[in-house]
Amino acid sequence: MVERRMNSLVKWVLILFVLVSIILNIVLIGIHSSRAPKCSAQRVHPLRAKHDERSRVFADLSREEYLQVQQYMLKQKDLDISTNQLTKPSENFLFMIDLSLPKKADALAYLDAKVSKPVREATAVVFSGSKGYIKEYVVGPLPNPTYHKDVTQQKYNMDLPIAARTVTVGEYALLFNFFVVEVFAKLKKLMRESFGVSDDKGLNGFEQMPRGVRSGDRKTWVSFFRDYSGMYIHPVGFEVLVNHESLNASKWRLERLLYNGQYFTSIEELRQKYDAGLVKKIVYKELPDYGSLKPRNKPLQVGPQLFHPEGKRYSISHNHVLYLDWSFAFGLSSQTGMRVFDVRFKGERIVYELSVQEAMSVYGGVTPGMMLTKFLDSSIGIGRFAHELVRGVDCPYEATYVDTYRYIDVPAPVRFRNSICVFEHNLGQPLRRHFADFFHHNYGGMVNSALVFRTITAIGNYDYMWDFIFYQSGSVEAKVHATGYISSAYLVNGSLRTGHQVAENVLGNVHTHFINFKVDLDVLGEKNSFQTKDMEFVNVSLPWMPDHYAMVPQVVERQLKTEQEAALHYGTKTPRYLHIASQKTNRWGHQRSYRLQVFSFTGDHLPESQAEERAMSWARYKVAITKHKDSEQTSSSLYSQNYMWTPPVDFSNYIADNESIENEDLVAWVTTGFLHIPHAEDIPNTVTVGNGGGVLLRPHNYFDEDPSIHSADSVYFGPGMEDSCDNNRMACLAQETCSPVLEPFTYHGFEGVMKFHD
Repeated sequence: MVERRMNSLVKWVLILFVLVSIILNIVLIGIHSSRAPKCSAQRVHPLRAKHDERSRVFADLSREEYLQVQQYMLKQKDLDISTNQLTKPSENFLFMIDLSLPKKADALAYLDAKVSKPVREATAVVFSGSKGYIKEYVVGPLPNPTYHKDVTQQKYNMDLPIAARTVTVGEYALLFNFFVVEVFAKLKKLMRESFGVSDDKGLNGFEQMPRGVRSGDRKTWVSFFRDYSGMYIHPVGFEVLVNHESLNASKWRLERLLYNGQYFTSIEELRQKYDAGLVKKIVYKELPDYGSLKPRNKPLQVGPQLFHPEGKRYSISHNHVLYLDWSFAFGLSSQTGMRVFDVRFKGERIVYELSVQEAMSVYGGVTPGMMLTKFLDSSIGIGRFAHELVRGVDCPYEATYVDTYRYIDVPAPVRFRNSICVFEHNLGQPLRRHFADFFHHNYGGMVNSALVFRTITAIGNYDYMWDFIFYQSGSVEAKVHATGYISSAYLVNGSLRTGHQVAENVLGNVHTHFINFKVDLDVLGEKNSFQTKDMEFVNVSLPWMPDHYAMVPQVVERQLKTEQEAALHYGTKTPRYLHIASQKTNRWGHQRSYRLQVFSFTGDHLPESQAEERAMSWARYKVAITKHKDSEQTSSSLYSQNYMWTPPVDFSNYIADNESIENEDLVAWVTTGFLHIPHAEDIPNTVTVGNGGGVLLRPHNYFDEDPSIHSADSVYFGPGMEDSCDNNRMACLAQETCSPVLEPFTYHGFEGVMKFHD
């Protein structure tokens, strides 16, 4: 009987399972048959302008052009150049090739269809170890170069000694071998007992900069870290000072060692005192890799995605971008990074050049690896480390990705796939809106959709996300966010004066981030002036009650006349409105201008009494206005890091001549950034939220009204019009929805990483 009932129950369960399966399949078939159509890959609405081939005057060098310059330089037998990546410091190495920008006057004349195209040229940087100097050459014309001109003196007004050079991959390879032979092999017992070093487990080094305390020094403190993926936050408490001034690596030597907070003058002294028990020993123990970015939980969700129901509203041709009323040319310098040129809104040039110039950090610490550290990233190469962007994470999945080529410290030009992304982005809040509750009842608003031009540079431990954002209101924003790993030091006595403990025996060191942008605004031409506006309270008598007074805010306007007047120091009160103004007026009689609105949370700048400060003197100023000169192309240089005490470019000299800035071609140099006191939440990575800065270029009386009022994205409706699509496309979006056509996920970013071997 029981068996008969069980068989009956099984039969009914099977019948129920079959019925559920049938119903589920019917539902799935219904869903599939009614699925939204695929979004059109074609643009529904035509572009408002045509691409301009003249933008290619600013285009980065192509792979073929890099090779043409390289081969031309190799044929110059008197230069005796090598392109081997492991070239020794005593030999001559072709370190970098980059675009040599045309003179501004020549470029403008060409862009405005007045003259022929400027000669296309490249800059070649040669480290001439055999001769003891660095040379920069302009090579041209491209393609098929026939000449090279030494422009070193013309550019820097000084000779460049070989000590000013960037440390190359070849020099790093020699340093790594030096540590193996001269340090690890001679301290095997200490390495094993204190740091767990074995045949299959080593340590990684991270260097302090600058390399010494005076011009000509090349003495580098190197801190050692566990060989983990998040090595930067795994210091072991061991640092060495290596003197590598000689171009002959066999003459390099150790000058100091630091072990667990105690200094030693030689390997022998440390080994003897360690063996004799005269030092406080570090005892190795296994630690988890808390710096790993591998998810602690398996990712199970996909967040919101961006797609284009009517195709992308922007277009890219070579290095030229069109987006609604905007157009601009772009490039990515190996040295300084992202830049755009000839930025136009509604056909009028607003900006000639907007570019990243420098990223600088000054660290605090009680151990030498951090105590003197001042990083100047353009001396390593900011754009050099713009690797492939990860689709759907670094940029929206549906963004347009652009490849770049670079030649810096490599034997041949390297392709960096998808290293720039461009996308239109709904910022999640309206650009403008008003709901009329009183009297006339209506709603008018507009979504804040903007175009983002982005690259991300991973420079050692830090990753900088660089954005240029183009708004439909006629504003442009240059913005940076920092993420990646903090730099850290081993915790010793006194460490907590210079940071916070963030892990076991790990100090997160206090440091500043200063970022410099070049903003060459041309407001209705090159003849502009610099104006400031602010407010002040004025005690005024009330006209209808003359014996009664009130404090009333009034506008205070001023036009600054010279470069020194317009060098606005951090630490002093700065007017809140800063304008590059034309002499032309709008309909209401006000000078048409663009405002510089700086967003910054910088720490204090290094005191000017410090010898190294001259190499970063641009950071003295929140904004500095100078008269444009082709000879004042950058605020820093490739050599500022390793020749800080006699910098080839001292930005303060741009201001020292105190030229007139009234009705002149003006350049604004804008410094932004933030102070970073590391904390527990910086482990494993610093987040981008709150860690950044930037500058917004906003029209100020440039137009007669807000130009976004003419945008097709505007929405307007009143009572009874809620369902009408006439002035509200959102009302019909549900009927028009489509599903995106997605590219397959790929990634090739590891192809361009630094390699310290052939």
